[in-house]
Amino acid sequence: MSGTLADEIRSRLGDLSPAERKVARVLLAGYPAAVFETVATIAERAAVSTPTVLRCASRLGYRGFPDLQAALRAELDARNASPITLYESAEATLTDPGDATGREVAFESRLTLLQQALSQTFREVSPHEFDTAAALLSDPRRRVHLVGGRFTHLLARYLGLHLMQVRDQVAFLPDRDVERTSFLTQLARRDVTVVFDYRRYEEDITLVAELARERGGKVIVFTDPWLSPASAHADVVLISQVSSDSAYDSLTPTLAVIETLISSVLERLGSDAHQRMKDAESVARRTGLL
Repeated sequence: MSGTLADEIRSRLGDLSPAERKVARVLLAGYPAAVFETVATIAERAAVSTPTVLRCASRLGYRGFPDLQAALRAELDARNASPITLYESAEATLTDPGDATGREVAFESRLTLLQQALSQTFREVSPHEFDTAAALLSDPRRRVHLVGGRFTHLLARYLGLHLMQVRDQVAFLPDRDVERTSFLTQLARRDVTVVFDYRRYEEDITLVAELARERGGKVIVFTDPWLSPASAHADVVLISQVSSDSAYDSLTPTLAVIETLISSVLERLGSDAHQRMKDAESVARRTGLL
């Protein structure tokens, strides 16, 4: 399953009977907790019979309802994976450092895995979501704020520094408490908040997205296939594959999406971006920064 169980259920709604669709909607409405309810409870909430719940699971491709619940448990385990658990799961396939042939095979295998992750990411990115993100980031009337997590703050800075070269009103969420509080207090309807959040998800990032949405602003979330909780507050969600055979998820596909997005923003800004870059370079030369 390349997406989440919820994605799979949504994609199969058209294959279900009217009664089975009621079950599916109950599962989606309370996802993921609703999937772990008893069959009888789900049937009561959907106003259908117990056999209908069991048929729904079978129609979705599972041997029974426990099998469906097991699939969700596996999904949640993957969603909460840490570098330690990823390392332990990959440990059996680690190459002997003294084996030259093994190292060569491992290199080719890693290259193939990365290529597959890149290809799948670009196949699955919604053109509509991507275009909406580019339109929001290239709108000169909007302020753009960026925030990332433990490692993904590097991606936030990469995108933000590029945007600063081609447009005004781009800023990073401050680290210090007083500055951050002041910054968040000023969020408004014309703001675009861009957040990067990958497993293991960070609660403060979700809170930033929630606050930005409450203030009427737009929220763009970069995340993995298991979806950051911040996605619930997003106007745009850009999902990247993170497949890797190491203890760490790969962020290379995300970087590729960012660079493609920057290119699209440049196209939309056109001559304004060109002039902004010329002005910035002139100032940098005059002040000895270039």
